[in-house]
Amino acid sequence: MATTRNIPEYDRKSELKAFDDSKSGVKGLLDGGMTKIPLMFIHPRYNPDAKSESAVSQFRVPLIDVDGVNDNATLRAKIIDQVREACENWGFFQVVNHGIPASVLEEMIDGIRGFHEQDTQMKKEFYRRDFKDKVSFLSNFDLFEATAATWKDSLSWPMVPNPPDPTEFPAVCRDIVTEYSKQVKRLGHTLFELLSEGLGLHVNHLKDTGCAEVIFHVGHYYPPCPEPELTLGASRHADSGFLTVLLQDQVGGLQVLHQNQWIDLVPMPGALVINVGVSLQVITNDRFKSIEHRVLANRVSSRVSMASAFGTTLFPSSKLYSPIKELLTQENPPKYKEATLQAHVAYLRGKRV
Repeated sequence: MATTRNIPEYDRKSELKAFDDSKSGVKGLLDGGMTKIPLMFIHPRYNPDAKSESAVSQFRVPLIDVDGVNDNATLRAKIIDQVREACENWGFFQVVNHGIPASVLEEMIDGIRGFHEQDTQMKKEFYRRDFKDKVSFLSNFDLFEATAATWKDSLSWPMVPNPPDPTEFPAVCRDIVTEYSKQVKRLGHTLFELLSEGLGLHVNHLKDTGCAEVIFHVGHYYPPCPEPELTLGASRHADSGFLTVLLQDQVGGLQVLHQNQWIDLVPMPGALVINVGVSLQVITNDRFKSIEHRVLANRVSSRVSMASAFGTTLFPSSKLYSPIKELLTQENPPKYKEATLQAHVAYLRGKRV
């Protein structure tokens, strides 16, 4: 039986403000010697006793080897089929042999960890909530709106179309950020080509639609948690953009909701996690599925991940989207009206509550 903690009446707004004003994040709480998590982090509806069925489940998130995808037409067709099936049935898959050197992946993880584990005073100069235009360190993008805070800190920055000046990045990860971003952008373009072909469209259709016009990076740090049974590293959600490329360390904790079961997405050395965002689900008329996922907190070890979002509703746009006309038939009419991505995402998230 999971442990619980009685939650007394308290001034939540004051607790949130004091936490935000500290500019120290979750790790700052641990550095201060905290042994019980603040009430603002407790998730009242979280049931850790039903947190995962992976141990007894036959389900495994698809793993796709994309080596040689541009060299052999027969192999490319096979990989396209695998990607299409993963997006239709899972909304998630892992890729290996994707062309990004292991050294670049390791250096990116080390850079994010190095930033979050440095002296708090070094991090405070980056702490801000106007994160959309600059390199920003903060804890919980939705701190003042969410029902409960999550157990993570984040370093974020926009990279496409308007990247920050290199001098604006923290020294500890400045050099690797540009190289990793360049490599992920290339991989993202390849993935959009495979997705386009998987839909029976021209190879550049999704790129021409604007799916790669915005790329936003977030380096998450999940500190060890003294009471992991009471909170989450990331609450259940579906990403808002078109596609997310996720680099994670080997700690684990990411879970995918598949056929009403929480499935552990087991890390693999050198692999990248790819998941369909709500925006891609909309324009494919539900052909590709955007699946909810979450991250568990743990007592033993910190966890580091690096998410690269292609498209995001963090940047409001008046551009209108609707299902791709080439995918529609009399038997498959449009499920969504023309609207902004923000409106589509709000609609689908409302349906899932």
